Amino acid sequence: MSPVTAWRPAVAGISEVLHARYVDHAYPMHTHDAWALLIVDDGAIRYDLDKSGNHHGAVETAVTLLPPGVAHDGRSATPHGFRKRVLYLEPSVLDPALAGAAVDTPTLRDGTLRTRVSALHAALAHPADTFEAESRLAFVGERLRSHLRRAPAGVEAARGLAAAFRDLLDERTVTGVSLAEAATVLHAHPTHLVRAFRRAYGLPPHAYLTGRRVERARALLLAGMRPAEAATAVGFYDQSHLTRHFRRFLATPPAAYGRSAAAAPLSRMHADLAVVAASICGNVMF
Repeated sequence: MSPVTAWRPAVAGISEVLHARYVDHAYPMHTHDAWALLIVDDGAIRYDLDKSGNHHGAVETAVTLLPPGVAHDGRSATPHGFRKRVLYLEPSVLDPALAGAAVDTPTLRDGTLRTRVSALHAALAHPADTFEAESRLAFVGERLRSHLRRAPAGVEAARGLAAAFRDLLDERTVTGVSLAEAATVLHAHPTHLVRAFRRAYGLPPHAYLTGRRVERARALLLAGMRPAEAATAVGFYDQSHLTRHFRRFLATPPAAYGRSAAAAPLSRMHADLAVVAASICGNVMF
């Protein structure tokens, strides 16, 4: 059975739902376009966020919020692995301008928030409960905003050369760009360009570009596109090229990832978890 179940819910503001169970898998440094709102149901996760070198942890009693555009990795903190549920939230739910505060405080020890996030997952498991999920998302967003606005002001988003390079990579995600060409376009020495990008975003530009392509492929696979077509559509050479990087990021091949969308959300990887979450929902107010 695949360790990953993912789907795109019919709820505005959520681009993807991901449920995963990993033991040995370690995420490489990467970024997301969306906010990653994560809860751990079993085990614990260790990760590094941004370029600071500070180590963080995601545990069962807390909620973890990773901002868009900020590099992070992830691996199990114990030999037994971990089970997590993730919501990818769009800017309509959380303003990207709050990213600095999230970098400063990615771990939110808020029992009420965790209960609300778990209840939202339970509602998303049932397509007929879209209105309930929308309502629960509104209250999750409100509580997240209250945390981020109380947090210390973070470092402003990187500007100048690194930002211009990132814009270029975003524009050329599919076609790609050589370092020499980027240096010519941005009027900078190639070494300085790479150093500035890594200092600003916490990972080298080639890793950023690969992560962007994998992220685009995820969306296409969940929309029903075949892996071979998705590979070339996002800039990989062929399906095997996509598969090699896709496994690094998600520990599952792209074909299995795409099939998981057809089975979700009617079959969950842990049906008893959904039952427990649903019972909690019945006893907890928004």
